[in-house]
Amino acid sequence: MIVGRIGELWRYPVKSMKGERIDAAKLGTNGIPGDRGWAGRDEVRGGIRGAKKLAELMRCGARYLEEPEPGRVPAPEITLPDGARLRASDAEASKRLSQALRNEVTLWPLLPAEKLDHYRRGAPTHADFDQEMRAVFGRAPDEPLPDFSVFPPVLFEFESPPGTYFDAFPLLLLTSATLGRLQKLAPASRVDVRRFRPNLLITTPDGVEDFAELGWIGKRLRIGDVEISVPAACPRCVMISHGFDDLPKDPGLIRTVVREANQNVGVYGSIERAGRIAVGDAVELL
Repeated sequence: MIVGRIGELWRYPVKSMKGERIDAAKLGTNGIPGDRGWAGRDEVRGGIRGAKKLAELMRCGARYLEEPEPGRVPAPEITLPDGARLRASDAEASKRLSQALRNEVTLWPLLPAEKLDHYRRGAPTHADFDQEMRAVFGRAPDEPLPDFSVFPPVLFEFESPPGTYFDAFPLLLLTSATLGRLQKLAPASRVDVRRFRPNLLITTPDGVEDFAELGWIGKRLRIGDVEISVPAACPRCVMISHGFDDLPKDPGLIRTVVREANQNVGVYGSIERAGRIAVGDAVELL
């Protein structure tokens, strides 16, 4: 059954920085080549950090000047909040980014999975686990925390699955139906795809409403020659409320997601069969 078509295809060269739209990609087991190919390491508390902790990362942009390939991820060009541009590999890049974030960080490409200390979790901001998770996920005291059982167990020790800078899985899928439904539920918010950082924005047919992709959990999708399994929904964190570019800070949006969408917007994907996908490709639910 055809459930939609790829309307937009995104990759994010540096974890938590603004991404870039592309027309096509050859997916491997780790998703889109170059996606989250670089990340910032917090030299204050340790650990690879994203905008859950360092919100200013979302005001930085990143793009590749050369196309990444499996096993070869070039240094992307970073645009700082003041408009300055530099390569992630430049000698001054970490210093300049640290100044923009007001927190000492170093920029790193992906390291081999066996470099476990590189991926190990840094020190929490709050000693109390519940308080720490509420800060990370932007939850009010009376709101539930996500079901952490949907995440790979390795994430309790490491910031990301070693060898990657993904939060949990290689792909994030989101439908136009979900964005439309959220906008109706939160009319005072600007429900923009950039807040939710999908890899695939899937345009659904007219008449499809609510959170369509949640019905794909536990099933498979075929896009061209590629097959993708859908292991879990994506519980949303404080990042969707951050302000950047023309999008205002909006803590009310997370309130709507928790209350009306059971905390979830979009679904995770894992690649079961590699291949090429492109904007316009049909998405078939198997």
